[in-house]
Amino acid sequence: MDAPSLEAQPGSGVLEAWAPLGLLDFTPSTPLPDVAKQGLTPVRLDWHQGRLLEPKPLPADHVPPSRMVLPRLVDCHVHLDKAYTWQEHPNLSGSYSGALDANLREHNTRTVASVLQRGERAMERAFANGLRAIRSHVDSGGPGAEPSWDALLTLQQRWRSRIDLQLVALVPLAFWGTAEADALARRVAASGGCLGGVLTPPCGSSVVTEQLEALLRLADRYNCGVDLHIDEADHGAAEGMVQLLKALRRVPVQVPVTCSHASSLSLLPAPRLMRLAERMAAAQINVIALPLTNAWLLARADHATPLQRPQAPIRQLQRCGVPVAVAGDNVADPWFPGGDFDPLALLAASMPLTQLLPWQRLGLAPFTTAPPAILQLEWDGVLRAGAPADLICTEGRGWSDLIQCSPQRQILVNGHWQSSPSARP
Repeated sequence: MDAPSLEAQPGSGVLEAWAPLGLLDFTPSTPLPDVAKQGLTPVRLDWHQGRLLEPKPLPADHVPPSRMVLPRLVDCHVHLDKAYTWQEHPNLSGSYSGALDANLREHNTRTVASVLQRGERAMERAFANGLRAIRSHVDSGGPGAEPSWDALLTLQQRWRSRIDLQLVALVPLAFWGTAEADALARRVAASGGCLGGVLTPPCGSSVVTEQLEALLRLADRYNCGVDLHIDEADHGAAEGMVQLLKALRRVPVQVPVTCSHASSLSLLPAPRLMRLAERMAAAQINVIALPLTNAWLLARADHATPLQRPQAPIRQLQRCGVPVAVAGDNVADPWFPGGDFDPLALLAASMPLTQLLPWQRLGLAPFTTAPPAILQLEWDGVLRAGAPADLICTEGRGWSDLIQCSPQRQILVNGHWQSSPSARP
């Protein structure tokens, strides 16, 4: 695909393309667009010295653009430390327990060099595909923990000018009540990361509440956000979320609290789900839905196709005011054999699973504005005067063109066009 503009000087350029109306911020004096279809409107985007100028709507009699544009996007839940390990450690049963077993075998073989090599490959793909920020959970217990952290901290520094990499310490929840917890929390805080843990049923005991309270106290002490793997299950509906809300009542915190997966919430009766969602909104809890891995693993049974697949109830949560993002989770590892750190492929694959409509504001937000908000990034992803000139540009005039296949694209970073993505490695 040819570069969409000719640059008069470094960091400057112009592009005419279809853009989501909900991602455009016009000044009050700008006439509103008089052309819109599928939630898109044709605009002229100019940038200078790496910053966007005010977007200009194209008039109705203007030749329609043949390109679409989105901001560079954010994947707020991945696992870089285990990416691309499926080949050596496959989970041929496709089950949750099979993934756990294969993950443990792989974890015991990690070295700094192996995690660094796979992580570098992942970051290259992410950058070429249009990601500007990633939050990766890191297995932080056992023999693979130290190599994983050393490698990912190296990647964080190596890629800091291209991709903002946040790290989450992923450990059994009970770890945060041990003597070693303080040292890990300090390391996480130094990296600008979050404290994490896993809550899967059964988790209804007071011991779990106490473990959560210990985690919350540490997070608040070191000013680390919290990002939990919670209720990733096809039973024990919302047990983890109920415990978290109880712990937050006892130990209120000032740091952001995020719940990844939240799959079993969908098993609640509608009235109970709405009451729970209202409590989550009041507690300012964020949710990250992970539809690909959850659809692959959960409710799996021998010789039967599951008729219901638990997943985060995105639209019900949104209606109650809970911010929800959709993220990619696993890439070619024991938990999911597919993926490519490609935000456009994630959008396309998620649509039939979640039935989100990207031409609606709340249908597009989980892929565009909610992820940077949850990661507390400086730029919210809205195209406005002064925003970074960081764009994804593809051929096409509507959403169908975008999701038919993973399209070729040009990536604009700080006002400079990058080369097109290389062939899949």
